[in-house]
Amino acid sequence: MTTAPTAPATRAAVVILAGGSGSRVGAGVNKVLLPLGGLPILVHSLRTALLVDGVHRLVVVVRPEDRDEVAAAVEPHLGEHDLWLVDGGAQRHDSEWQAIRVLRPDIEAGELDVVAIHDAARPLAPASLFASTIAAAAEHGGAIPVVPTTGLLPREPGQPGIPLGVVAVQTPQAFRAEALLASYLRADADGFTGTDTASCLERYAESESGSGPGVRVAAVPSLASNLKVTFPEDVRLAEALLDLVS
Repeated sequence: MTTAPTAPATRAAVVILAGGSGSRVGAGVNKVLLPLGGLPILVHSLRTALLVDGVHRLVVVVRPEDRDEVAAAVEPHLGEHDLWLVDGGAQRHDSEWQAIRVLRPDIEAGELDVVAIHDAARPLAPASLFASTIAAAAEHGGAIPVVPTTGLLPREPGQPGIPLGVVAVQTPQAFRAEALLASYLRADADGFTGTDTASCLERYAESESGSGPGVRVAAVPSLASNLKVTFPEDVRLAEALLDLVS
């Protein structure tokens, strides 16, 4: 009996955004350097990304003043893997663009199929979520993890809440590499700043015919445990969840 060949894993890069601060979490350092289960928060995302088949480029975006401390935190966990440390920009979009520029030669050479962008402050995202998001992006063009919202979220006093069934968007978000680069090049030329990666793709990505939206962004089911560490209570909750999701 002839065995069908196994399809090669999608060639992916993971960009980890670690350029925030610890102001709202009440820390005197970048919150991604705070300990969680004996390791810096950032390291959890780094180690998870390295478990995903096909990930062979890893970029961490940092504040210039955190570069040395971040490098010292991640170095023991890299093994033989290479990592690019990139200084971030004033806004999220700027930091993403800095990372994409580093990956541009590999994208243009056809060595990357998908780029995934993840918030370092979401340390509990599992490897299975990275893998499913990357796979969905390779198939559809883009993919974002989503979870249902709970209850009603008031817009402002006196206004009706957001109805049940609305989803909250998480990271990692993943996109076909060529479309991502092309969109950010056009955004850079226009001086456009997106609120997140998907917003830039939705504005600039074109279909193969050159007209109309060319990237379908698929929703990938996620879990509420993929929380973002923002406030002091989030650190305590992440500690409590760590054993359950690992």
